Formats: sequence, structure tokens, C-alpha cells
Amino acid sequence: MDLSCFKAYDLRGRVPDQLNPILAEKIGRAYVEITGAKKVIVGYDIRLSSPEIAEALSSGLMAAGADVFDIGLCGTEKVYFATSHYQMDGGIMVTASHNPKDHNGMKMVGPESRPISSDNGLNDIRDRVLEPFFDASEQGKYETLEVMSAYVDHLLGYIDAGSLKPMTIVCNAGNGGAGLVIDELEQHLPFDFTKVHHEADGHFPNGVPNPILPENRSATADAVLQNGAAMGIAWDGDYDRCFFFDETGRFIEGYYIVGLLADQFLRKTGGGKVIHDPRLTWNTLDLVEAAGGEAIESKTGHAFIKQRMRDEDAVYGGEMSAHHYFRDFAYCDSGMIPWLLVAERLCQSGQTLSSLIDARIEAYPASGEINRTIADPPKVIAAIEAKYSVGANSVSHVDGVSIEFDDWRFNLRMSNTEPVVRLNVESRANIPLMEEKTEELLAEMDRLNKEG
Repeated sequence: MDLSCFKAYDLRGRVPDQLNPILAEKIGRAYVEITGAKKVIVGYDIRLSSPEIAEALSSGLMAAGADVFDIGLCGTEKVYFATSHYQMDGGIMVTASHNPKDHNGMKMVGPESRPISSDNGLNDIRDRVLEPFFDASEQGKYETLEVMSAYVDHLLGYIDAGSLKPMTIVCNAGNGGAGLVIDELEQHLPFDFTKVHHEADGHFPNGVPNPILPENRSATADAVLQNGAAMGIAWDGDYDRCFFFDETGRFIEGYYIVGLLADQFLRKTGGGKVIHDPRLTWNTLDLVEAAGGEAIESKTGHAFIKQRMRDEDAVYGGEMSAHHYFRDFAYCDSGMIPWLLVAERLCQSGQTLSSLIDARIEAYPASGEINRTIADPPKVIAAIEAKYSVGANSVSHVDGVSIEFDDWRFNLRMSNTEPVVRLNVESRANIPLMEEKTEELLAEMDRLNKEG
């Protein structure tokens, strides 16, 4: 049996050769045997293969003795919400997020929506799939569970509805699941939504929903300009990531959104801890300190960030990859809470999104993440560290290597999944310096790669 769909944090693979109903049924049985779960939430995304895989998964869960609570077509965060809100033993979301449309997968959590990844059960579930199964003496029950109303109430709890004012917002669901939630939230908000690629459609008539790809951004940017919108929002298929466009149609790097959300959240809580990744940091550190919070660096990746948030009881966590985590959302990531907070900020401040962001880009210009295919990533990273650590103010290894000087810094790290290294460079209010150091580092990486 091909088990290549099991990855470090979740399952993803081509349907039907790497993931299919037969395997899904076995995964359901293995999940119950390994976790001991008795009550499990199951949800699924808009992919054409998702209902059948979710049904087979549910059959396996019930055959192993667990009760299944089916919340239907949804986004990943709704499984997180339902698992924690209804105090279930676990939850499984059938989704392949932004992968090609012939793929599918699963994201698994345990009690309190704690992630299940390769270091705490996912590999055990994979290994158990290969062994024979026997039905439990008592089969689990199946019922559907309506979660949308409780979920929407929870989302609205993050903002002060009284401070909201009418404005136009472009929302692009990418034919994923986000449109279903926008339609519900719309009834409670004074905003006028311009809806792009709004209908959930697993045929993906406008391409796979992944706004991080530049070619997927123009539909949102154009709609912002055509409608004179205050901002644009676009989501991936299972809407656990959201991406922002200002009123000029400009795509905003996720790094600056982390700082904006940290500031907005700390204003509400009057302080607290904020978790961030090490790739780009200075803007976040500056804003968190000014808002009376404490910034804490964590290794990149949702399993690491969520654990660190629990350890520190952090109010908010953000990654520049557009994942945003909230303590009151079971320390999980949401693609809905961030845009509500940004919209609230625009209403309360009377400022445009571009003016809020421009000041931060000016203070801490950044290269954005640049990927380079490298034959021997550890060797190249070690050589760069050896060269640049001389005379540096600090060298850190939280994730890859981060090297800081008085007026610029960079992070260089390996991808977990492919032979590329990822470079991020930022400076203090000096765009030419940032660009010069970025080019210098890339040239050095290319030289080292050629030398082998």
C-alpha cells in the first residue's frame, strides 16, 4: 500500500493512487486505535473527491468504535473550532488546501484541537494502517452537527461591532470554502462585499485557490480598484490563510500584517505575549514593544508555533506565510479573524490600509522570501554563516541561521520538503542597503552552489 500521502504535519496526495476511500477507511480505524478518541469531528473542503473520502473516513472511525459528528463542507478552522468548542476527543479535516485539484489530504487534531503530526501520533497512525483491523464490539454512531452559528458568534466576538462603519471590501474565495462564511458574517456587518470567485466549486474554474502565487492576485487587485474598495481579501481553498490588498490594489507582504495584527490585538488585551517566526522580525518586535507586549521567537511551522503559544499562553501568533494564530481560538490559525481585526482597525483609525502599511515598509523594508534551488543546502548555509558571522551583532539558530548587524539582518533556512533554501533580508529604513545585501547574498549562494 502506498502511504506516501503521510507528510510531516498532515496527509496530502493524488487521488486515487495516493489517497482513496479504501485508505481513508483504514486511516479512520487507525486514528481511533492510536488516539483512543471516542467523539470525532469530521469536515471536508470543496474538492470533488472530498465527500467520498470523508464518508469512508467516517465509516472507519465508527467501525473502530468512535462517534462521528459530521460538520459537512467547511474550512479547516471550523474543524478546529468545533473540536475545541464542543470538547470533542479529536477532529479530522479532509482537505488538500492549495494543492492541485486532483489531490486531497487530511489535517488531524486531538483534544483541544492540538495538532497531530509526525512526532506525536501521525507516524503511528501510518504504521497501524498496514496491519489487519477488527471491528469494535460496539460501533460508533453518526450524526450531523450544525456549527456555523456558534462559529460566526465566536468570530464576531473578536471585534467591537459598534465601532464598525460602512465600507466596501473585496473578498475572493477562489471558489473555495470562504464564501460560505462571508455570506453568514455579512448579515452582522455594515460592510458592502464585492464577491469574486465566490461560489464553492471543486472544479476550480479560476485555478487552484492559492493567492501567494502572483498570477492569482490580479482578480482581487482589479476588483479593489474597480469598486473603490477599502481593502481586498483573498483566501486559499480551506481558508486557513488570508491575504490582503490595500485600497490601491497592492498585495501586502504577510510580514507587515503580522505586525499590524499584533498591534491591534495588544491594544485590546493591554499587553501579552506574541509568537512570531524568525524569518523577518524587526517590524514585529518594534510594534509589539510599543504596544506593551512581549515578542517571542519560534521555529517556523504551525505545530511549533501552536505549541509555543500554549507554553507561553500567548494571545496571538503570526507567520509571514499568512498563518495567524489566536489564544481564544484554541491557539489555532484562522483566516477569518485577521481580516475582521484589520477592518476594525480601518474603521477605528480612519486611516487607509496603505498608510498603515507604508510607514512600516519604510521603517523596515524587506526582500520578501526568495527561494533558491541548491544541490547541498546544509553546506551552503554553513559557508554563508561562516562568512557573515564575522563582525555580526548576533547569530541565532532558532530556524536555519539568522544573522544581525546594526542596520540589516537576514535569515537563511532550508525547506522541510524540497532542496531549496529560503532567504529573507531586511534593513532599518534603508531600501538600497536591503536590496544590495539581498543581491550580494544571492550571488554568494549561487557561487557556492556552482562550486559544489
